[in-house]
Amino acid sequence: MVTWGALQAARPDLASAGESLLYQFGVGLAFLATVRADGGPRVHPMCPIVLGSGLYALLVPSPKRTDLLRNGRYSMHSFPCDDNEDAFYLSGDASPVEDADVRRAVVAAYVKERGGAVSAAGLEAQGLFEFGIATCLLTRT
Repeated sequence: MVTWGALQAARPDLASAGESLLYQFGVGLAFLATVRADGGPRVHPMCPIVLGSGLYALLVPSPKRTDLLRNGRYSMHSFPCDDNEDAFYLSGDASPVEDADVRRAVVAAYVKERGGAVSAAGLEAQGLFEFGIATCLLTRT
């Protein structure tokens, strides 16, 4: 398992291409697959945040957040492109982040990505997760 920063150091080409696909619509957008309590898959859209050496997400109280708290395994896939079938896929383990400084930085990045259209105060109930990377796949068409 590696961090986003370790992926950037080892394969800057993959990290750069992946970040471009995750942010192709101006904000981070991806599908997040988690494991339900019964072992089945659950897939939801979400907003990943690439910040420094980490890949994060703020998640509202929801089934996907509950899944990650119980079993951190995940898969993440970029949204489909409008003009090709390029894709970026990650899988690994997500873990909650309790560090207040990291949280402030991620929330600030999230608000900035949205041009201030959301407030930091509105994000207080959301849990912060960092996504460790075990597998990474870039598809170019």
